[in-house]
Amino acid sequence: MIALGGSIGTGLFVASGSAIATAGPGGAIAAYIGIGLMVFFLMTSLGEMATYAPVSGSFSEYASRFVDPALGFALGWNYWLNWAITLAVDVSTTAIVMHFWVPNVPGWLISVTFLSLIFVINLISAKSFAETEYWLSLVKVITVIVFLGVGLLTIVGIMGETATPIGLKNYTLGDAPFVGGLPATLSVFVVAGFSFQGTELIGITAGESETPETSIPKAIKQVFWRILLFYILSIAVIAAIIPYTNPNLLSGSVKNVAVSPFTLVFNRIGMAGAASLMNAVILTSVLSSANSGMYASTRMLWAMGSSGFAPRIFQKTNGRGVPIAALLLTTVIGALTFLTSIMGPSVYQLLVAASGLTGFLAWLGIAVSHLRFRRAFVKQGHSVKELRYHAKWFPVGPILAIMMSLIVIVGQDMSSLADFQWGKLLISYMSIPIFLILFVYYKVKHKTKLIPLDQIDLASHHDQRG
Repeated sequence: MIALGGSIGTGLFVASGSAIATAGPGGAIAAYIGIGLMVFFLMTSLGEMATYAPVSGSFSEYASRFVDPALGFALGWNYWLNWAITLAVDVSTTAIVMHFWVPNVPGWLISVTFLSLIFVINLISAKSFAETEYWLSLVKVITVIVFLGVGLLTIVGIMGETATPIGLKNYTLGDAPFVGGLPATLSVFVVAGFSFQGTELIGITAGESETPETSIPKAIKQVFWRILLFYILSIAVIAAIIPYTNPNLLSGSVKNVAVSPFTLVFNRIGMAGAASLMNAVILTSVLSSANSGMYASTRMLWAMGSSGFAPRIFQKTNGRGVPIAALLLTTVIGALTFLTSIMGPSVYQLLVAASGLTGFLAWLGIAVSHLRFRRAFVKQGHSVKELRYHAKWFPVGPILAIMMSLIVIVGQDMSSLADFQWGKLLISYMSIPIFLILFVYYKVKHKTKLIPLDQIDLASHHDQRG
């Protein structure tokens, strides 16, 4: 439920409308199916490694053990920075969402209140994080299920303002189903990719799972089918009911929940209070993202403290297993980033841009690590049958994930790239130079090299526990 909830958020409730408007029904569905398949293969890659050697901060550790310690260092710090900044973005967004109901309450007060609440939830224990995330995720899942039911009944004419079936006529309206050709569909790949970020949390939580051998494969299988079902069906329903030419599809944002595609569909059936309902759901999505961000960044910093990538103080935990120093630093960075949004938008926007592509860099790291892990496993005389969980269609999965991650990273801002708008390019692609600086710094300082396959440490979690 946690990984599922982590991937269902404002990307579905808000950004899905712009995907349909940009590429049409067919283009949007094709892009989400493509990214959905990539995420599935990526999760099976992570699952194979996480069931063999479950550790917190997994893909930083795997990159360090199976590829090059410099890669693990860069991935870990980049991922921590990404979630610490995302935490700040989310707490800033709570103020925007809450102003729908309480427009006169100062935004900073709302944000500080929610930041404090998330800090306390994560301070109590990993269990309190998981419980909170479960219930927040449940709200989102129920909303999507209700939406799909209402939408399908509207399409066949049982519900809605008129009793006549809508059918699939909007799929052939104008230039539909594929609007703007391949370039438009590729641009939606970026939107879909951002929507699916958070699914790698399965790997982050592996180290604290009591039964990773069974829980991780089960989570991967459920997450894939539910994500595909929820995202693809939701977009299919929206595209059938709301024509891609509707200007409101491009206007949806947390600032304007009245034109969220979900709100538009609920309004279509005459549902009273649709905007207020969706605003509440979007608030749970933002809080869920902030809660996940706090947990993920704290555990990544804790793992880096344990591996020597960060000061050892960050590996210390209290009696409930909570890494206090890592939690405090993450909260402080989140709070400082949030303060920049009050002082001026320019610094804040730069910080947000700095975290933009980090999720895709993490996915790229997972795929490369898995290729190296499996090759080393076989080269060192092991049989694939020894693995508790097998990634599907190896090596197709990680190779596909590498190719698509690179496409999304390069395609982040194709218009600025084509026109060589250096200012915009710097903002859009800032994650890449930050990653390279971290990688080169560690590589030069510690003189690390690509680890030969026959020297890769393949000690499993069980081997390490004796």
